[in-house]
Formats: sequence, structure tokens, C-alpha cells
Amino acid sequence: MKTNFLKFRFAIIAIAAVTLFSSCSKDEDEDQMDPKNIVEVASSNADFSILVQALDKAGLVSTLEGAGPFTVFAPTNEAFNALFAQLGVSGINDLSAETLKPILLNHVISGNVKSSDIATGYAETFNNTAPGENKVKIFINKGSSVMVDGSKVVTVDVLASNGVIHAIDKVILPASVVSHAINNPDFSILVQAVVKAGLVEALSAPGPFTVFAPTNDAFNALFAVLGVSGIENLTEEQLTPILLYHVVSGNILASQVSTGMVPTLKAGSNIDVVANTMGVKLNGNANVVATDVQGSNGVIHVIDAVLLP
Repeated sequence: MKTNFLKFRFAIIAIAAVTLFSSCSKDEDEDQMDPKNIVEVASSNADFSILVQALDKAGLVSTLEGAGPFTVFAPTNEAFNALFAQLGVSGINDLSAETLKPILLNHVISGNVKSSDIATGYAETFNNTAPGENKVKIFINKGSSVMVDGSKVVTVDVLASNGVIHAIDKVILPASVVSHAINNPDFSILVQAVVKAGLVEALSAPGPFTVFAPTNDAFNALFAVLGVSGIENLTEEQLTPILLYHVVSGNILASQVSTGMVPTLKAGSNIDVVANTMGVKLNGNANVVATDVQGSNGVIHVIDAVLLP
């Protein structure tokens, strides 16, 4: 029986006010839509010259000249140069179109999302290189500044005829399931556990993986039951089987989940899944509270309790 996952999602670009810092201030005249499209606007800004070169090489100019509307988180030249240093290349000429295309599409979301519309949550990008050609998501974290998968928004609301550009200080690489957890502060304890158990490399592999990810609240509830203060009181040997018990092979979306026993990466173990119109429950006590956080090597579903083998 196919499931209807809970409709609750981590908020995806809901209307909310955002506090802008001084570098993001703009005159009233700048609120007027520019008659040029996104590519033309970027081409007229010297700080986006490498971005324009990358779009041209990846064959994406005509895409972003389309009707849209598009919201583009645009890396500055400085952001691209930092990426080149990280990759050990000298510039765009050293990267193929095949390499550039998914990276660039990872910076584009649908809609005309201005700074006043930004809120904390996941947003689906145009990058469809995830398993099953699903769209990779990015995590937008609105605080004193706006962070997009760890990249800081440094200028907002550069308007174009077919959308809006927000400049960022770091190129956003497609997130693995591990990177997704790192980017979302609500998974900080899960990240500590994965690091302590030595599973970062394993869960950064091609996979694909389906991860049932406990929130910080879920871990704190477990600590209370065990009578410990935190991850530091649990050994690698204790954590490894628990964490592997939350991982299933394959890229299983919410629409593909059904009632039954599902084998995990912990050898010889299964999760008891009950899926019905009320939602999805695991092992009788953990509820799936958010679904389909798509990464480059798998998908995350968020749960409200830690599963014990």
C-alpha cells in the first residue's frame, strides 16, 4: 500500500521578514524591475564575470534567458576563485561543461523570491543529477544574515525581467546526505554522532542512501532515557550500529514508501514501517515529520525519535 506521507515539511520559502545588513541596503529606485534578463544583468556586473563564463560554457545561457521566473543565488568572482583553489584548478577553462552544469543549476530555484520572502527551510533547485533524476535541495537558514547551504548572502534583490539575483560568497556544491545534515543546525547532534562513529566517508559515498534522520530533540530524548548527557557519553561501538540502523539502501521517496519490514545497513536488522493516511510510523514509536530532503547521493526523511536496533 502506497503511503501518503505527512504533509508537514520543513518550511520551503514561506513569506517572512528578513533583517538586512548594511551591505544589502538599496534605494527605492532599485526596487524597479530591470528590463534586462538575469544573464544580461549578470553580464553587466563585473563581479559576476566568472559566473557568466561558467553559464556560457555549461550551455545554460538560454535557460536563464527564459521566461522563468528564476531566483539565482549567484557566486561572486571571489567565491569562484575560492572554489578553483579548493579543486586545484586555475579557472573555468579547467572544468568541463558536464562538471559545471549541475553545480550552476544547484544555485537556481523556481520563482521570484525576493529578500522579503525568504524564510528558513528547504528549496528545490534545478539540479536534477540526484539518484532517479530528482531535484537536489538546498537549505536556506535565515538568521542575522541569510545562509544558503553554508554560503552567505552578501547582496540581495538584484532584479531582472525574469527573476531576481542574490549574490553569495561561496559556490554551493550539490549536498550529499552528510552535507545536508551539516547545513541544518537541527541535525547538529546527528552530525556529531556520525563523525564520532567514523561514518562520514561511508555516507558520502555514491550510495544512494535513504536516511531516517533524528532531530536534536529526538537525540536529547534518547539521552534522557539512557541517563547520559550527550554523544560524548556514548562510544563509537555503541553509536555505529544505531546510526546504520537509520540507513536504508536506495533513494526511496515518500511516494514509494509502503507498509512492511525494510532492511537497513545494520546487518540482519529491519525497520517495521507502517504507512497509512495518518502518516508513517517506524518501529511503532518514531514518526516521520518531514520528507524528501533530496541530496546528491540519497534522500533524508526526518523522524522525531531515535531508532534502536
